[in-house]
Amino acid sequence: MQTACLHCGTEHKLKDADFGGYSKVQFKCSKCGKTTIVEIKRRADSTVVMSPLPSFARANATSSNLNLPPPDPGIKLPTNKKVVLSILSGPSKGASHTLSKPRVVVGRKGADIALNDPEISRSHCVLEVRDTYINLKDMDSTNGTFFDEERVRAAMLQDGTEFRIGGSLIRVSFQAR
Repeated sequence: MQTACLHCGTEHKLKDADFGGYSKVQFKCSKCGKTTIVEIKRRADSTVVMSPLPSFARANATSSNLNLPPPDPGIKLPTNKKVVLSILSGPSKGASHTLSKPRVVVGRKGADIALNDPEISRSHCVLEVRDTYINLKDMDSTNGTFFDEERVRAAMLQDGTEFRIGGSLIRVSFQAR
């Protein structure tokens, strides 16, 4: 991070590793010797490094051993259409996934729909199809789920809607069979 002394204006380059997760950093100017405090501004959707990793990130989790509430009877795949998730950007760009069941977990290895994106959690979000729309729910992911450029806990997705997890932009499509 590039910053300057508030007293004499001398430029200083601070190493990101030196201030870790702190919101402010203090340094002594090499020219005038006075102390300057700099506030660190981080993007709301920036990746957060957690150390040590929480248990859900260390475990060899699969979607079958998650503590999901029982599915309610309202979730079902449409009879005359197929639901397709298309990956528009990110490491799995170009891939598409046709849903074979009305409730799927999207995440990394072990999820119903596994994406090769290191910025997403193992069990990042759950999608529940309700005939003509999908309920999207974030599963307390580390880096969040974004809909309309806002971090969300839940959203309602319709045909053509896009959402982002990690570096992956995903479009929902209801296509004729």
